[in-house]
Amino acid sequence: MRRRVGLGAIQQQKLAAEKYKDKGSDLQESQLEQMTKQMEVFRIKLEEFAMKHKEDIRKNSQFRRQFQEMCAAIGVDPLATGKGFWSVLGMGDFYYELGVQVVEVCLAANHKTGGLMELNELRRRLIAARGQSAVHQEITKEDILMAAKKLTIFGNGFVVHKLDKGKYIVQSIPGELSMEETNILNAASNTEQGCVTQSQLMRDLNWTDYRARQSLDKVLGEGLCWIDKQAEDEPAYWFPSLFPGRNAQAATS
Repeated sequence: MRRRVGLGAIQQQKLAAEKYKDKGSDLQESQLEQMTKQMEVFRIKLEEFAMKHKEDIRKNSQFRRQFQEMCAAIGVDPLATGKGFWSVLGMGDFYYELGVQVVEVCLAANHKTGGLMELNELRRRLIAARGQSAVHQEITKEDILMAAKKLTIFGNGFVVHKLDKGKYIVQSIPGELSMEETNILNAASNTEQGCVTQSQLMRDLNWTDYRARQSLDKVLGEGLCWIDKQAEDEPAYWFPSLFPGRNAQAATS
């Protein structure tokens, strides 16, 4: 006959389990404390590096981009406080000024773009607006994204949306894009023409006829796209910032 486990054995197992649990909690706390200390060391070293290479970061856009990547790798936001890295480097005003120019360029083109502008086009328009001086030309997409982070103070009136294939769209009108609107933008950005049709959405996104039609009517009603009813087979919905040849247009607009 199998012997039943006694009450004392059960209590011993329970005590052992509690000890293992306490030991695991202590180990987690110790690891967290060590990681926190390491991150603080990284932050200090990063600040020392920033001061040592101050001129390179200010004048060389490629070097500045690599520095931004270093900051992102350890979770440091250079613009988090008034005493952040960029302020120490004398770059705070650069990004605030660039942010103001982003607002000006986007608002000036809203009547054409519907309030959406591709990041590459925004960069070209900014370069044209800033002048032909070499120092004015040295702005990267990373610089614009960094400056755009400060525009969140305007609420959802200025938002950067990341699309497929590393593309970005800057929204400069109030309101949040729904998942359907973002999917339509993605679909349009993946075409050479920068437009979509109802049947294309049904095929590529596996949407029903009703969902595709309702979603297109919504983006059209919000002024985010234009409709071409003279297309051969069915109406085409065009996004101005994704027009073919928009790169050349941006340089001359």
